[in-house]
Amino acid sequence: MNNIYCTNLTSYKRFKTKEVMVGNIGIGGNNPIRIQSMTTTDTMNTEATVAQAIRMINAGCEIVRITAPSKKEAENLANIKAELKKRGYNTPLVADIHFTPNAAEIAAKIVEKVRINPGNYADKKKFEALDYTDESYNKELERIRKSFEPLVKICKEHGTAMRIGTNHGSLSDRILSRYGDTPLGMVESAMEFLRICRDLDYHKIVLSMKASNTLVVVQAYRLLVSKMMEEGMNYPLHLGVTEAGDGEDGRIKSAVGIGTLLEDGLGDTIRVSLTEEPEFEIPVAKTLVERYSNRTIETPITPIKKYAINPFEYNKRKTNEVLTIGGSNVPRIMADFSLKDNIKPASLFALGYNYSVTLDKWNISEMACDYVFLGNKIIDFEVPGTLGLVYLHKTWLTQKDKFNAYPFIDSKEYLNNVETHAKLNFIYVTLDQLSRAFIDKIKNDKTAVLVIDTYHPHGMTEQRKLFNELILNSCNVPVIIGRAYGNLTDEQIQLYASTDMGALLVDGLGDGIFIAAENCGSDSLLNSLAFGILQATRTRISKTEYISCPSCGRTLFDLQETTAKIRKVTSHLKGVKIGIMGCIVNGPGEMADADYGYVGTGVGKITLYKEKNVVKRNVPEKEAVKELIELIKSHGDWIEPQ
Repeated sequence: MNNIYCTNLTSYKRFKTKEVMVGNIGIGGNNPIRIQSMTTTDTMNTEATVAQAIRMINAGCEIVRITAPSKKEAENLANIKAELKKRGYNTPLVADIHFTPNAAEIAAKIVEKVRINPGNYADKKKFEALDYTDESYNKELERIRKSFEPLVKICKEHGTAMRIGTNHGSLSDRILSRYGDTPLGMVESAMEFLRICRDLDYHKIVLSMKASNTLVVVQAYRLLVSKMMEEGMNYPLHLGVTEAGDGEDGRIKSAVGIGTLLEDGLGDTIRVSLTEEPEFEIPVAKTLVERYSNRTIETPITPIKKYAINPFEYNKRKTNEVLTIGGSNVPRIMADFSLKDNIKPASLFALGYNYSVTLDKWNISEMACDYVFLGNKIIDFEVPGTLGLVYLHKTWLTQKDKFNAYPFIDSKEYLNNVETHAKLNFIYVTLDQLSRAFIDKIKNDKTAVLVIDTYHPHGMTEQRKLFNELILNSCNVPVIIGRAYGNLTDEQIQLYASTDMGALLVDGLGDGIFIAAENCGSDSLLNSLAFGILQATRTRISKTEYISCPSCGRTLFDLQETTAKIRKVTSHLKGVKIGIMGCIVNGPGEMADADYGYVGTGVGKITLYKEKNVVKRNVPEKEAVKELIELIKSHGDWIEPQ
């Protein structure tokens, strides 16, 4: 397989897909990127579902998805649709189907679209390793065809659209045994069902590849598009990061996964999956999409002729180790204090450094940044030994004898052989300054760390090209990814920076990040954002990770309340991944990616997992959080909060 997965690696252009009509809404083709979400109410509660759907629609939701776990819920979709129409709403509805083909067949005659999950529709998941010959595997495909073909025929007859939605957490044992727990397995899971549709001349299809791991999300969608390109297909793409969580973490994680794909022109409709009320997902999705509604490129970026990066696998770019940057070190974080008027010890609190006057010492948190860019501002008090101070070169010359002070040198100054630090120098460069003379000098400088920047409207691709040039020239200098922003809301800076920097980090590019933001939130927010981006790209773990589903009509407890309770008692467990699932649909699969799992398996009943293995079944909900803590303690992952 070649490494082509998008229309252009340096110029923004959407991957042209065929148009699929879902009721009166077109997905793909020349349509704008559509925004959708999913109700969290009991589907049998018509009034509550209709009321929530209306709140979603009024917030800007263009397609409403509703779970139909059994025949009775599928049948009740007719009442929901009728009531919405009675109130003047004709927004297309989607039935979400997992284990029940007969429910899908009922729903396909009522609503405008059905979503089926290939891993659950005709298979069961027991985490069994199965050994297939080609003949026995083909027999399994025939079995699937018999189960799936009736739905395809109904959809074709009624003009109903379909999403074939692969979920990383629910790949079948058959797929896992054949392809492993991989993005390729996700793609093949969908392709098996897609081939049946094509055999039956049914093409009203949208495809998705969802996971809670952003790297898996990006790689799976890219593989899918590459596969479609090879086979002459162009079905629309539904983008999403499943179980993204809530609050800041959910927004960052969603932006890393969805935004990375949007940057390359992939995606025709998106759903941001937050553990919050569904109408709160819509503004986040709008903010992500609006960046691409009118992205005009006045200055084209020279095309990439030879792409040195494998877009389908994570491979960390090899770099020199310069003090604590590059090599095998985790990505470092540089904060920006260059615009501050008055820097005091208390100013560093927002960066994870707390000074105790009584003890006369610094307390350093897990989310303490590594360097602070000061420009021409001078710090005149003792700082923690773990914090590097970075000054513009002329100012550094006055501070060069101080501990932990390092110069920030413009590329022109660098080529003019200005005085440098003996161990670490930050060299500022943009793509247009990456000359042959510069590369020849920097590649032999074992004290150099690049700080890259961009002012291009499609800056991510410009910076990606810069990385590509370094790799092609065997230049292993470490790189801090720098981006400047101004006058953005808190949510905008979170989503924009996560997209711009996350898109590089998921490809193994970058040894650190530097967010320079003017009038874009507090120092504390920006510091937390930087650590959140690294956490979401799984390049530096500094806190507990929650794989939390967004809730739906299948959910068996209050997910928002429960997630908050679990966060309250476990948020100090750095590096521990906890899955919080409302039902069994994707629970076991996502538990395989989490260290511990909390899954609703009955009304008021919770099943606890260690990875993909059940440890305790049917724990009363009132006792479940306490039991989860005991489970974590029994495996040696618990530490007492300080």
